[in-house]
Amino acid sequence: MEGMEMLDQLEDIIESSRPVPMVGKALIDKDELMDIIQDLRLKMPDDLKQAKWIKGERQRILLEAQKEATAIIKSAEDKIISMINENEITKKAQEAAEQIIKNAEKRAKEIRLGTRQYVDDSLAETEKTLERTLATLRDNRLAMQQADAKKQVKMEDVVTD
Repeated sequence: MEGMEMLDQLEDIIESSRPVPMVGKALIDKDELMDIIQDLRLKMPDDLKQAKWIKGERQRILLEAQKEATAIIKSAEDKIISMINENEITKKAQEAAEQIIKNAEKRAKEIRLGTRQYVDDSLAETEKTLERTLATLRDNRLAMQQADAKKQVKMEDVVTD
C-alpha cells in the first residue's frame, strides 16, 4: 500500500467510526490507527524526508543570513556614527582653528597699534628733549654772545682809557 492509500484508509476509519453521544467525539480502534501510522512512516518516500531536511536547512540558512544581515547593518551604523563623529571633530577643529586665527589677528592688530603708539610716544618724548636741548643751546649761545659783547665793551673801555 502507498502513502496516499494509507492516508485514505485513515480517513475512512475516522469517518466510519461510531460517534460518542453528547461529547462530539468518536470511538476509534487505537491499535488499528497506530499500525497504519507506523506503516505510513516506514513507507514515507525519501523525497518527504529530504523535504523535511531541506525545510530545516532553509530555516538554518535564513537564520544565518539574518544574523549576517544584522551584523552588516550594525557595522554600517557604527561606520556612519564614526564618520559623523569624525565630521563633528573636524568641524570643531576647524572652528577652533578659525577662532585661534581670529584671536591671533586681533592680537597682532593690538600689538601693531601698541607699537605705533609706543614709537609715537618715544618720538614725541625725543622731540621734547631735543626742543629743551635746542632751547638750552640757544640760551647758552645767547648768554655767550652777551658775555662776549660785555667783554668787547670792557675792552673798548680799557682801550679808550
